[in-house]
Amino acid sequence: MPAFQLNGVPLLSRSVVDRAEPIRGDAQALKEGWGSAKLLRVNRRGQVRFDEGVLILDAALELSAEPNPDAVFLGVEDGVHLWAVRDAELEGRLTDLRALAGGAIDDRTAGLLSTAIALLNWHDKAGYNGADGAVTTVSKGGWSRITESGYEEFPRIDPAVICLIHDGGDRVLLARQQSWPKSLFSLLAGFVEAGESLERCVEREMREEVGLDVREISYLGSQPWPFPRSLMLGFAAVADPEQPLVFSDGEIAEADWFTRAQVREALAVGDWSKQGEGAQLLLPGSISIARTIVESWAAIG
Repeated sequence: MPAFQLNGVPLLSRSVVDRAEPIRGDAQALKEGWGSAKLLRVNRRGQVRFDEGVLILDAALELSAEPNPDAVFLGVEDGVHLWAVRDAELEGRLTDLRALAGGAIDDRTAGLLSTAIALLNWHDKAGYNGADGAVTTVSKGGWSRITESGYEEFPRIDPAVICLIHDGGDRVLLARQQSWPKSLFSLLAGFVEAGESLERCVEREMREEVGLDVREISYLGSQPWPFPRSLMLGFAAVADPEQPLVFSDGEIAEADWFTRAQVREALAVGDWSKQGEGAQLLLPGSISIARTIVESWAAIG
């Protein structure tokens, strides 16, 4: 089989906005940019205002006269500073990242929302230092929090692996979680544990979830997953389709081997939200790196 690589950049990995890291720690630069800055408002459900295909941003000055401690700095676009803030009272035409990804979402919108949601989700639970319970305050435009004693914490990211298991030929293993709609199948995934390499995590998770021993593990690519603040690391691996499947951890309801032809047919119809009742195989939507990985594998040969 030809070498297996991603044939495209995962949707949430296509950010085009300059994150402007040097500006984050420059309080004066942030203050000077605030006067013309734009502000993205995000409610507790991760919803934003989106109208006629455009992400709605407000003037930052509508929030406060100077950089607001509740806002997070997202970067710079055409010389304009971009910020985001949590707004529990947000009104208007609201949608979220998952819904937008089901349509034609542009790289700018995907990048801004991925960053804003991940940062705001972290701040929601980072008001106190994990070591001693000391109160933390926002620093560096929302890219860190600091205690009165000077201890600094940075946004937490939870790494997780996601792996396409194939037989080295024409079949791929897809699985369905207990809570998913009937016939919706995807790749297996799991969080990286402390003291564990990514490759060993792939081996462990595949064995725990379906009882398979995998080999020839190869890295494919990554994608932020701000639900709430993960990073998905994509892999492919080979397994023996004759090895019995064992569902030991209770997460997987069923799994099966599908041919490339079956996968191509399901991909041609669209993602699971667009397919009708009775479909034999439903696949995840374009927001997930799983879709990119499956599409890349299906395109071989």
